Amino acid sequence: MALLNFRKKSEPADEGVNPEIVSFLKDFSIEVMPRTAEKVEDFRALLPEGTRVYIAHIEGTPIEDMVATAKRLNDDGYSVMPHFPARIIKDRATLADWIARYQGEANVKQALLLAGGVASPCGEFSDSMQLMETGLFDKAGFTRLHVAGHPEGNRDIDASGTANVDAALRWKNDFQTRTDAKMAIATQFAFEAKPIIAWADSLRDAGITLPVHIGIAGPAKLQTLIKFAIACGVGPSLKVLQKRAMDVTKLLLPYEPTDVLRELAAHKAANPDFNISHVHFFPLGGIKTNATWAHKHGGDSAVPANAG
Repeated sequence: MALLNFRKKSEPADEGVNPEIVSFLKDFSIEVMPRTAEKVEDFRALLPEGTRVYIAHIEGTPIEDMVATAKRLNDDGYSVMPHFPARIIKDRATLADWIARYQGEANVKQALLLAGGVASPCGEFSDSMQLMETGLFDKAGFTRLHVAGHPEGNRDIDASGTANVDAALRWKNDFQTRTDAKMAIATQFAFEAKPIIAWADSLRDAGITLPVHIGIAGPAKLQTLIKFAIACGVGPSLKVLQKRAMDVTKLLLPYEPTDVLRELAAHKAANPDFNISHVHFFPLGGIKTNATWAHKHGGDSAVPANAG
Protein backbone atom coordinates (compact mmCIF):
# COMPACT_ATOMS: atom_id res chain seq x y z
CA MET A 1 0.00 0.00 0.00
CA ALA A 2 1.33 3.42 -0.89
CA LEU A 3 2.07 5.65 2.09
CA LEU A 4 0.94 8.82 0.35
CA ASN A 5 -1.72 9.68 -2.21
CA PHE A 6 0.65 10.82 -4.96
CA ARG A 7 -0.62 11.76 -8.38
CA LYS A 8 0.40 9.67 -11.36
CA LYS A 9 2.87 11.04 -13.86
CA SER A 10 0.15 11.46 -16.47
CA GLU A 11 -1.88 13.75 -14.21
CA PRO A 12 -1.38 17.52 -14.35
CA ALA A 13 0.99 19.17 -11.88
CA ASP A 14 -0.35 21.32 -9.08
CA GLU A 15 -1.29 24.82 -10.12
CA GLY A 16 1.31 27.40 -9.23
CA VAL A 17 4.30 25.06 -9.50
CA ASN A 18 7.42 27.12 -10.22
CA PRO A 19 9.09 25.73 -13.38
CA GLU A 20 12.50 27.02 -12.26
CA ILE A 21 12.22 25.08 -8.99
CA VAL A 22 11.01 22.02 -10.91
CA SER A 23 14.14 22.15 -13.04
CA PHE A 24 16.41 22.83 -10.07
CA LEU A 25 15.04 19.87 -8.10
CA LYS A 26 15.56 17.35 -10.90
CA ASP A 27 17.57 14.37 -9.64
CA PHE A 28 17.62 15.62 -6.05
CA SER A 29 19.17 13.41 -3.38
CA ILE A 30 18.21 12.80 0.23
CA GLU A 31 19.94 11.65 3.40
CA VAL A 32 18.83 8.92 5.80
CA MET A 33 20.23 7.05 8.79
CA PRO A 34 19.60 3.39 9.58
CA ARG A 35 17.27 4.33 12.44
CA THR A 36 15.25 6.77 10.31
CA ALA A 37 15.14 4.34 7.39
CA GLU A 38 13.63 1.69 9.67
CA LYS A 39 10.57 3.91 10.10
CA VAL A 40 9.87 3.96 6.35
CA GLU A 41 7.60 1.13 5.26
CA ASP A 42 8.20 1.54 1.54
CA PHE A 43 10.76 3.92 0.02
CA ARG A 44 9.32 3.36 -3.44
CA ALA A 45 6.11 4.99 -2.25
CA LEU A 46 8.10 8.10 -1.35
CA LEU A 47 11.06 8.61 -3.67
CA PRO A 48 11.49 8.66 -7.44
CA GLU A 49 13.14 5.72 -9.17
CA GLY A 50 16.93 5.85 -8.91
CA THR A 51 17.12 8.68 -6.34
CA ARG A 52 20.56 8.97 -4.78
CA VAL A 53 20.19 8.20 -1.07
CA TYR A 54 23.05 9.09 1.24
CA ILE A 55 23.33 7.02 4.42
CA ALA A 56 24.78 9.03 7.29
CA HIS A 57 27.17 7.06 9.48
CA ILE A 58 26.90 8.43 13.01
CA GLU A 59 29.54 7.41 15.55
CA GLY A 60 28.43 4.24 17.31
CA THR A 61 26.32 2.93 14.43
CA PRO A 62 27.39 -0.68 13.69
CA ILE A 63 28.66 -1.21 10.15
CA GLU A 64 26.22 -4.12 9.93
CA ASP A 65 23.30 -1.68 10.25
CA MET A 66 24.79 0.60 7.62
CA VAL A 67 25.28 -2.23 5.15
CA ALA A 68 21.80 -3.65 5.78
CA THR A 69 20.26 -0.23 5.08
CA ALA A 70 22.35 0.09 1.93
CA LYS A 71 21.24 -3.35 0.74
CA ARG A 72 17.58 -2.55 1.33
CA LEU A 73 17.81 0.70 -0.63
CA ASN A 74 19.80 -0.88 -3.45
CA ASP A 75 17.26 -3.70 -3.71
CA ASP A 76 14.54 -1.05 -3.99
CA GLY A 77 16.31 0.46 -6.99
CA TYR A 78 18.01 3.44 -5.37
CA SER A 79 21.52 4.79 -5.89
CA VAL A 80 23.16 4.30 -2.51
CA MET A 81 25.92 6.59 -1.20
CA PRO A 82 27.09 5.76 2.35
CA HIS A 83 29.19 8.15 4.41
CA PHE A 84 32.78 7.22 5.19
CA PRO A 85 33.69 9.45 8.19
CA ALA A 86 37.49 9.35 8.50
CA ARG A 87 37.68 9.93 12.24
CA ILE A 88 35.61 6.88 13.18
CA ILE A 89 37.51 4.47 10.89
CA LYS A 90 40.22 2.72 12.87
CA ASP A 91 42.71 1.86 10.13
CA ARG A 92 43.27 0.90 6.51
CA ALA A 93 42.11 -2.67 7.15
CA THR A 94 38.82 -1.42 8.58
CA LEU A 95 38.30 0.86 5.60
CA ALA A 96 38.99 -2.01 3.19
CA ASP A 97 36.54 -4.20 5.12
CA TRP A 98 33.79 -1.58 4.94
CA ILE A 99 34.29 -1.13 1.21
CA ALA A 100 34.22 -4.90 0.65
CA ARG A 101 31.03 -5.30 2.72
CA TYR A 102 29.22 -2.49 0.96
CA GLN A 103 30.20 -3.84 -2.44
CA GLY A 104 29.68 -7.52 -1.72
CA GLU A 105 26.36 -7.23 0.10
CA ALA A 106 24.78 -4.04 -1.28
CA ASN A 107 26.46 -3.37 -4.66
CA VAL A 108 27.62 0.06 -3.48
CA LYS A 109 29.84 1.92 -5.96
CA GLN A 110 29.87 5.45 -4.56
CA ALA A 111 30.74 7.19 -1.30
CA LEU A 112 30.67 10.50 0.54
CA LEU A 113 34.07 11.00 2.15
CA LEU A 114 34.26 13.36 5.10
CA ALA A 115 36.21 13.93 8.29
CA GLY A 116 33.25 13.21 10.54
CA GLY A 117 31.86 15.10 13.49
CA VAL A 118 33.94 13.59 16.30
CA ALA A 119 36.57 15.78 17.94
CA SER A 120 39.41 13.23 18.02
CA PRO A 121 40.17 10.46 15.52
CA CYS A 122 39.72 6.93 16.82
CA GLY A 123 42.53 5.67 14.62
CA GLU A 124 44.92 6.62 11.85
CA PHE A 125 42.58 8.81 9.77
CA SER A 126 41.65 12.39 10.56
CA ASP A 127 40.36 13.74 7.25
CA SER A 128 38.84 12.64 3.96
CA MET A 129 42.04 13.32 2.01
CA GLN A 130 43.75 10.50 3.88
CA LEU A 131 40.92 8.15 2.88
CA MET A 132 41.33 9.15 -0.74
CA GLU A 133 45.10 8.71 -0.63
CA THR A 134 44.76 5.04 0.36
CA GLY A 135 43.71 4.31 -3.22
CA LEU A 136 41.19 1.76 -1.93
CA PHE A 137 38.19 3.42 -3.55
CA ASP A 138 39.88 3.53 -6.95
CA LYS A 139 41.06 -0.06 -6.52
CA ALA A 140 37.50 -1.15 -5.74
CA GLY A 141 36.21 0.62 -8.85
CA PHE A 142 34.01 3.20 -7.15
CA THR A 143 32.35 5.28 -9.86
CA ARG A 144 31.56 8.36 -7.79
CA LEU A 145 33.21 10.08 -4.81
CA HIS A 146 31.67 13.09 -3.11
CA VAL A 147 33.40 15.32 -0.58
CA ALA A 148 32.00 17.71 1.99
CA GLY A 149 31.50 21.43 1.49
CA HIS A 150 30.60 24.17 3.96
CA PRO A 151 29.07 27.35 2.52
CA GLU A 152 29.34 29.02 5.92
CA GLY A 153 32.68 27.56 6.97
CA ASN A 154 33.48 24.69 9.32
CA ARG A 155 34.41 25.63 12.88
CA ASP A 156 35.93 22.16 13.47
CA ILE A 157 38.53 22.90 10.79
CA ASP A 158 38.80 26.69 10.87
CA ALA A 159 38.11 28.44 14.16
CA SER A 160 37.82 31.63 12.12
CA GLY A 161 37.87 32.18 8.39
CA THR A 162 37.97 29.45 5.74
CA ALA A 163 41.68 29.00 4.93
CA ASN A 164 41.94 25.32 5.85
CA VAL A 165 38.62 24.37 4.26
CA ASP A 166 39.55 26.20 1.08
CA ALA A 167 42.95 24.50 0.92
CA ALA A 168 41.31 21.09 1.37
CA LEU A 169 38.87 21.76 -1.46
CA ARG A 170 41.71 22.79 -3.76
CA TRP A 171 43.49 19.52 -2.94
CA LYS A 172 40.33 17.52 -3.65
CA ASN A 173 39.77 19.41 -6.88
CA ASP A 174 43.27 18.41 -7.97
CA PHE A 175 42.62 14.82 -6.89
CA GLN A 176 39.81 14.49 -9.44
CA THR A 177 42.47 14.44 -12.16
CA ARG A 178 43.99 11.33 -10.56
CA THR A 179 40.83 9.23 -10.28
CA ASP A 180 38.39 7.73 -12.76
CA ALA A 181 35.52 8.34 -10.34
CA LYS A 182 33.21 11.31 -10.86
CA MET A 183 33.47 13.81 -8.03
CA ALA A 184 31.28 16.52 -6.54
CA ILE A 185 30.92 18.62 -3.40
CA ALA A 186 27.95 17.82 -1.15
CA THR A 187 27.38 20.64 1.33
CA GLN A 188 26.07 21.29 4.79
CA PHE A 189 22.63 22.87 4.79
CA ALA A 190 22.10 26.63 4.81
CA PHE A 191 18.99 28.80 4.80
CA GLU A 192 19.87 31.93 2.83
CA ALA A 193 20.49 32.07 -0.92
CA LYS A 194 22.80 35.07 -1.24
CA PRO A 195 25.63 33.65 0.93
CA ILE A 196 25.28 30.30 -0.85
CA ILE A 197 25.61 31.97 -4.26
CA ALA A 198 28.60 34.03 -3.09
CA TRP A 199 30.32 30.90 -1.75
CA ALA A 200 29.69 28.92 -4.92
CA ASP A 201 30.99 31.79 -7.03
CA SER A 202 34.11 31.98 -4.86
CA LEU A 203 34.85 28.33 -5.64
CA ARG A 204 34.61 29.01 -9.34
CA ASP A 205 36.86 32.05 -9.00
CA ALA A 206 39.41 29.90 -7.15
CA GLY A 207 39.50 27.43 -10.04
CA ILE A 208 37.56 24.70 -8.21
CA THR A 209 35.53 22.95 -10.90
CA LEU A 210 33.81 20.26 -8.85
CA PRO A 211 30.03 20.55 -9.22
CA VAL A 212 28.14 21.46 -6.05
CA HIS A 213 25.21 19.52 -4.60
CA ILE A 214 23.74 22.10 -2.26
CA GLY A 215 22.48 20.96 1.13
CA ILE A 216 18.93 22.08 1.92
CA ALA A 217 17.01 21.42 5.12
CA GLY A 218 13.63 19.89 4.37
CA PRO A 219 10.37 21.02 5.97
CA ALA A 220 10.44 20.84 9.76
CA LYS A 221 9.33 22.57 12.93
CA LEU A 222 11.24 25.79 13.49
CA GLN A 223 12.52 24.65 16.87
CA THR A 224 13.88 21.46 15.29
CA LEU A 225 15.74 23.37 12.61
CA ILE A 226 17.28 25.82 15.07
CA LYS A 227 18.49 22.93 17.22
CA PHE A 228 20.12 21.16 14.25
CA ALA A 229 21.54 24.41 12.86
CA ILE A 230 23.31 25.21 16.12
CA ALA A 231 24.56 21.63 16.52
CA CYS A 232 25.91 21.55 12.95
CA GLY A 233 27.59 24.93 13.13
CA VAL A 234 25.39 26.71 10.61
CA GLY A 235 26.33 30.32 11.06
CA PRO A 236 25.26 33.46 9.20
CA SER A 237 22.04 32.10 7.72
CA LEU A 238 20.84 31.02 11.15
CA LYS A 239 19.54 34.57 11.46
CA VAL A 240 16.87 33.66 8.89
CA LEU A 241 15.44 31.16 11.37
CA GLN A 242 15.89 33.50 14.33
CA LYS A 243 14.03 36.27 12.51
CA ARG A 244 11.22 33.88 11.73
CA ALA A 245 11.10 32.78 15.38
CA MET A 246 10.50 36.41 16.41
CA ASP A 247 7.42 36.60 14.17
CA VAL A 248 4.56 35.21 16.28
CA THR A 249 2.48 34.70 13.14
CA LYS A 250 5.08 32.24 11.82
CA LEU A 251 6.44 30.75 15.03
CA LEU A 252 4.12 27.74 15.05
CA LEU A 253 4.16 27.20 11.28
CA PRO A 254 6.58 24.60 9.89
CA TYR A 255 9.57 25.89 7.97
CA GLU A 256 9.65 25.05 4.26
CA PRO A 257 12.66 25.61 1.97
CA THR A 258 10.59 27.29 -0.76
CA ASP A 259 12.14 30.76 -0.50
CA VAL A 260 15.80 29.70 -0.55
CA LEU A 261 15.18 27.27 -3.40
CA ARG A 262 13.20 29.82 -5.38
CA GLU A 263 16.14 32.25 -5.25
CA LEU A 264 18.73 29.60 -6.07
CA ALA A 265 16.60 28.22 -8.91
CA ALA A 266 16.11 31.70 -10.38
CA HIS A 267 19.87 32.31 -10.23
CA LYS A 268 20.51 28.97 -11.95
CA ALA A 269 17.96 29.78 -14.66
CA ALA A 270 19.63 33.14 -15.31
CA ASN A 271 23.15 31.66 -15.09
CA PRO A 272 23.09 28.14 -16.62
CA ASP A 273 26.80 27.64 -15.91
CA PHE A 274 26.24 28.21 -12.17
CA ASN A 275 28.20 25.46 -10.42
CA ILE A 276 25.37 24.25 -8.17
CA SER A 277 24.09 21.27 -10.13
CA HIS A 278 21.87 19.39 -7.67
CA VAL A 279 19.89 19.72 -4.46
CA HIS A 280 20.61 17.44 -1.51
CA PHE A 281 17.91 17.27 1.16
CA PHE A 282 18.43 16.82 4.88
CA PRO A 283 14.98 15.56 5.96
CA LEU A 284 15.10 17.06 9.44
CA GLY A 285 11.31 16.98 9.73
CA GLY A 286 11.08 13.40 8.51
CA ILE A 287 11.60 11.54 5.25
CA LYS A 288 7.89 11.33 4.44
CA THR A 289 7.41 15.07 5.04
CA ASN A 290 10.38 15.92 2.82
CA ALA A 291 9.26 13.56 0.06
CA THR A 292 5.78 15.10 0.08
CA TRP A 293 7.23 18.60 -0.27
CA ALA A 294 9.60 17.55 -3.06
CA HIS A 295 6.77 15.95 -5.00
CA LYS A 296 4.57 19.02 -4.64
CA HIS A 297 7.27 21.32 -6.00
CA GLY A 298 9.36 19.03 -8.20
CA GLY A 299 7.02 18.05 -11.02
CA ASP A 300 7.11 14.72 -12.83
CA SER A 301 10.72 13.94 -11.92
CA ALA A 302 9.79 13.95 -8.21
CA VAL A 303 6.93 11.45 -8.50
CA PRO A 304 7.62 8.30 -6.42
CA ALA A 305 8.54 5.06 -8.15
CA ASN A 306 5.32 3.30 -7.18
CA ALA A 307 3.07 6.12 -8.39
CA GLY A 308 4.10 5.97 -12.06
